Amino acid sequence: MDAGNLSVESSSLSHGKHRRRSSRDENLDRFIPNRSAMDFDYANYMLSGRKVENKSTSPCSPAKESYRKQLAEIFNMNRTRILSFKNKPPSSLNSLKETSPVSPKLRSTKRCARHISQSSERTLDAPDIVDDYYLNLLDWGVTNTLAIALGNTVYLWDASHGSTSELLSTDDDSGPVTSVKWAPDGRHIAVGFNNSEVQLWDASISTNQPLRTLQEGHGGRVGSLDWNNHILTTGSMDSLIINNDVRIRSHIIETYRGHHQEVCGLKWSTSGQQLASGGNDNLINIWSLQSNRRVHRFADHTSAVKALSWCPFQSNLLASGGGVGDQCIKFWNSNTGLCLNSVNTGSQVSSLLWSRHERELLSSHGFNDNQLILWKYPSMVKLTELHGHISRVLNMTQSPDGYKVASVGADETLRLWNVFGTPEMSKSKQDAAKAEEPFASFARIR
Repeated sequence: MDAGNLSVESSSLSHGKHRRRSSRDENLDRFIPNRSAMDFDYANYMLSGRKVENKSTSPCSPAKESYRKQLAEIFNMNRTRILSFKNKPPSSLNSLKETSPVSPKLRSTKRCARHISQSSERTLDAPDIVDDYYLNLLDWGVTNTLAIALGNTVYLWDASHGSTSELLSTDDDSGPVTSVKWAPDGRHIAVGFNNSEVQLWDASISTNQPLRTLQEGHGGRVGSLDWNNHILTTGSMDSLIINNDVRIRSHIIETYRGHHQEVCGLKWSTSGQQLASGGNDNLINIWSLQSNRRVHRFADHTSAVKALSWCPFQSNLLASGGGVGDQCIKFWNSNTGLCLNSVNTGSQVSSLLWSRHERELLSSHGFNDNQLILWKYPSMVKLTELHGHISRVLNMTQSPDGYKVASVGADETLRLWNVFGTPEMSKSKQDAAKAEEPFASFARIR
């Protein structure tokens, strides 16, 4: 009895399987493809798009080829068949879960487009700003304090609390102030004057006093300054560049002679091994700290070069901007001395700032539009233009976290822009603490 039931049940099961298989294979033929199971987009790609791609003779980098293979695997583009003679397999949630995950590198390429405000975040008055393209009157220290020279006076603006204080004021015999530059510790600041002197100040709230005056070396106004650890480099209208070791009494340790007119731009590389200088003679010189000699001389600009900026993600890449008679941004390889690219911006370039978070470059301009332009590097496609100044932009400086930018213009306004994104967490205090030691001997030198 039981055996009979089992045989009947087994027969009915096999009959059911045959019926389901026959219904699934209904209207199918080994020589006629099943249109409902075909992927016509993929078929079109195989018959046209891929054929065009294979004919391309342009070189493909290993990274691009690897990226292309990853995409092909993820989107199942490695199939070789176009026609289908069977129905599509039933969908399964498990099969979706088992799909190979996207690599972190590929996932990181998907980024949400960030919003860049077209108006300044904050606007402050900057009365008596000297409208002189060749001066450097604005700098942002690592303690989040802006220093700005307005006529004969230097003011400090605390960006964290919004408070303003006066650092120094001089008379007409010494002034106006022609340059300001924070030391790496964010506590000490160098100030250049029209009478060729440079003063070093302790700008901490508890002290706020002068430490020493560098009177020797220059015979004209000091319009450009930059720090390389304990070395303060000064550039003057007398065409000289002087390296000053602020720890010792006889502070002049090297003098560079390579310009014929005023030195209006100075910038040490991130490694501290190369110095870029720009002048009113349309020249850019690259100096080696190790040999104290000029290693390159660039004469491609046709106007004064004040805007200089070293790339934070490629140590040997220098960006430079020319004045109203040139209007170009140029890119240089400081190792080989080659000009990598040149872009005509259509107006005077007064400052350049690299983003520390994206491959982007910000430029500030004079006549005719007085705007800031954000560029994508290396394509140099304009991402946005920021308008607000009604006269030429004189200087720009970057916040310690690298996200905000301050610009000052001949319209006597200081504007803050949120250009490079949103800050995560500032490390200004840690950076300042690490940099304090080289300046410990300031107070002992008079």
